[in-house]
Amino acid sequence: QVQLVESGGGLVQAGDSLRLSCTASGRAFGMRAMGWFRQAPGKEREFVAAITGNGGSTYYADSVKGRFTISRDNAKNTVYLQMNSLKPEDRAVYYCSRGRGFSPTMGVPDYDSWGQGTQVTVSS
Repeated sequence: QVQLVESGGGLVQAGDSLRLSCTASGRAFGMRAMGWFRQAPGKEREFVAAITGNGGSTYYADSVKGRFTISRDNAKNTVYLQMNSLKPEDRAVYYCSRGRGFSPTMGVPDYDSWGQGTQVTVSS
């Protein structure tokens, strides 16, 4: 079982930027897609962004497209989420996740490992 550890969350103002990082333990990191999800209070966990095992393709939720960028460094077993132009509605706990295969999907069941989450709070 892989361990995923997120970092980089915090409290920012609307319009600010944050970069989240997620480092994975174990080998064969580059063989699996990686994703970021988020969960706001009282809401279900939702897809944010995902990236293929080799970083060649990325996918985004419509709500973050053009503002967030997912990337990965397979040499460091790390995936990133650069979040720009943050809005109050981006407030949530953000989770890093490992896909079951090389190509990512947007469904929670398609990911088999999850980090502990990192809080992002955006004030207006």
